[in-house]
Amino acid sequence: MTQALEQRTYTHEEYLEFEINSEDRHEYLNGEIRLMPGGTPDHNDITSNLLVILKLLLKSKPYRIFITDQRLWIPERNLYTYPDIMVIEKPLQLQTGRIDTVLNPCFIAEVLSKSTQDYDHGEKFSAYRTIDSFHEYLLIDQYRIHIEHYVKTAANQWLLSEYDDPNFVLSLSTFEAQIKLLDLYEDVEING
Repeated sequence: MTQALEQRTYTHEEYLEFEINSEDRHEYLNGEIRLMPGGTPDHNDITSNLLVILKLLLKSKPYRIFITDQRLWIPERNLYTYPDIMVIEKPLQLQTGRIDTVLNPCFIAEVLSKSTQDYDHGEKFSAYRTIDSFHEYLLIDQYRIHIEHYVKTAANQWLLSEYDDPNFVLSLSTFEAQIKLLDLYEDVEING
């Protein structure tokens, strides 16, 4: 989870001004600004591995791929956040009046940490599901080989599949890509 700043309510404009001038990333939820935690080396390796894999698989296809520093606005939940990985089908939709805040991811991946796993499974996933273009979600455990793969099958219906075998090849449905779990966890120190 993220840490809250000073206990007061901020407007969207105050948050965006604060965020533009900050060296750290902050999430905004219903007027509260919360510092986002930093990542571990394994978290960064998994995120980087997925970015490289997706960049190669989606080269010359109508998608843009973003990593950790791209802000997402979810108006239905009054939430600005920074997913670990986001894929957006072109054309990119930006928040009105902004050049730095996107609206239309079709795929999101989050690398789980002890401090964020409950949030990523619960409130954050619930917020993501309010985005019309959003159809696929990966939750990647950084401490053991374990993937939770959610695919939207119909309005208000999501199918969950879980994978633990490092040799398993995960098939993404949004853009027909396949990822070997071993490649996703390359250079990651898995204990146990």
